[in-house]
Amino acid sequence: MSALPTYRWRLAPEGLATRRQLRAMGLRPGGQDVVAEVHRPRRRRPPLVAYLYRIEHARPVRPMTPGRTAALAAAMLARRTCPNCRLDVGYFIPRSLGMCVPCHDTPSLSEGNRRVLA
Repeated sequence: MSALPTYRWRLAPEGLATRRQLRAMGLRPGGQDVVAEVHRPRRRRPPLVAYLYRIEHARPVRPMTPGRTAALAAAMLARRTCPNCRLDVGYFIPRSLGMCVPCHDTPSLSEGNRRVLA
């Protein structure tokens, strides 16, 4: 067990918030340590755990810079670009396929030859 105070789901005291709750308020933990935990019980599985931070010690979220905006746009474009046909397909390429759906569903010539020979 941890040495942190532990509360049941929805029973944490005022003045504490999770990372998501801080983000919704436009805040971030700002380097402070975890103050407490919230446990959400689940049947036949270990409980979900959320860490709590003090709202009064939280800092504002850093503003998005032009460089970070460009880097994020490039990363999203890379996730939408098929490595096979090199087209922006308009959706994130499924990691299970590794290429866009049309490229995955269309057999290449080498695959077709293998099927005929096999």
